[in-house]
Amino acid sequence: MQEIQRRLYVADQVRELDRRAIAGGIPGYALMQRAAAACWRVLTERWGVPRRVVVVCGSGNNGGDGYEIARLARRARAEVELYCVGRPPDRGDAATARAAWLAEGGDSADCPPQLPACDWVIDALFGTGLSRPPEGAAAQAIEAINLAARRGARVLAVDVPSGLDASRGTAPGACVRADVTVSFIGNKLGLWTGHGPDCAGLRCFDTLDVPAGILAELEPAAWLQHESDLGRLGRRPRDAHKGGSGHVLVVGGNLGMAGAALLAGRAALRAGAGLVTVATRTAHAAALTAAQPELMVHGIDAVAQLDALLARASVVALGPGLGQDEWARALFAHVLTADPPLVVDADALNLLARLPRRRERWILTPHPGEAARLLGCTTAEVQLDRPGSVAALERRYGGTVVLKGAGSLVGGVTPRICPYGNPGMACGGMGDVLTGVIAALWAQGHGPQQAAELGVLAHALAGDRAALRGERGLLPQDLLAELRGIVNP
Repeated sequence: MQEIQRRLYVADQVRELDRRAIAGGIPGYALMQRAAAACWRVLTERWGVPRRVVVVCGSGNNGGDGYEIARLARRARAEVELYCVGRPPDRGDAATARAAWLAEGGDSADCPPQLPACDWVIDALFGTGLSRPPEGAAAQAIEAINLAARRGARVLAVDVPSGLDASRGTAPGACVRADVTVSFIGNKLGLWTGHGPDCAGLRCFDTLDVPAGILAELEPAAWLQHESDLGRLGRRPRDAHKGGSGHVLVVGGNLGMAGAALLAGRAALRAGAGLVTVATRTAHAAALTAAQPELMVHGIDAVAQLDALLARASVVALGPGLGQDEWARALFAHVLTADPPLVVDADALNLLARLPRRRERWILTPHPGEAARLLGCTTAEVQLDRPGSVAALERRYGGTVVLKGAGSLVGGVTPRICPYGNPGMACGGMGDVLTGVIAALWAQGHGPQQAAELGVLAHALAGDRAALRGERGLLPQDLLAELRGIVNP
């Protein structure tokens, strides 16, 4: 993946890139024609020239792209029907594109509630500017596009699926669900997190031959991760020993929840920790030792029993199966008093939400519900602005924050977004595996930011490999079998 494709921008930044490209000597209409050519190239190179195409155009420049795509489709001898939503453009580059379409014998009509049968629908309704729910005829057109998809047509979205917020990945109202989205000039952050991955389908990117210097002048809002980043893990020295590979202490596994601590411990082992200890309920100690002999398991009846374990640990993973009862609260408070490097997850996050505090030597790994409790808001509000939620968590709690979900985000000066992972990973216990992986990488000498970034990446890639046999029914322990290969790139 080219570096320019990994630079993710919000809508205002993309408009600035457009402005700079035009100021640099590329006419706006030329960019429009290049965008149309990029869309048509993706469609025909992957699926061939379609027999029948329906193009739905808005009144802005995104609609102008649609008129140009319609022209290319007709030249390729496809049957084309074009529908307008809103007032047809009467000025600017979009008006030039519409005039060219009409001059070649094309026509247009208002978008009907039900589109005619076709092979492909081109969604050229809205571009990057939409941040509110579509209304009226626009919302009706989006529903018509989605209905056509349910009836068997494929959908190509021009730049952004209409209805998707290009900056935040939210869909506040009706939103096109595309099979493929072709994005231009600046890769849009909203395509890669929240609702973006589901609405965009296959995501393709084209710079439209805008000079790399123009694109590199603007600092991105986020970076897209790539599997090649795992090269930063490096090779172990030939004289490596277990003491040099870090010691992870997992604190959790309350009554009835021993499996969570076991998954975190196993993940830490598979991610390369030299030693892994589990501090759990005494009732679980024998069973956990039998389940994974490589773990050192200690039953904890009083918090003082943690002291020797904390003294030996490089990193503590606090929270898997911890619970929120008196035993859990006592262990939580004692670990924080000791102040070790911490990866905080699950019920430890819920306990933190009750008694907020700030520190720098920790990594917080909430899912959206836990993030909402930490911020004192609703899950919907977290999902409404995932990048903003990560920034708010880091301002309030310090350290490094990982916001899990579709397009997991790792905070920092410039956040990282993970494009890997799959719906099969929506299963209890996946977060425990992630906690173990991150803790192991931190214990092996990677800083907290890098451990979080590489841990999220390795976890997601392991999930994708495990899902090759199917997403439904995927279990956290299926990832464990893949982790060893992932962390030895």
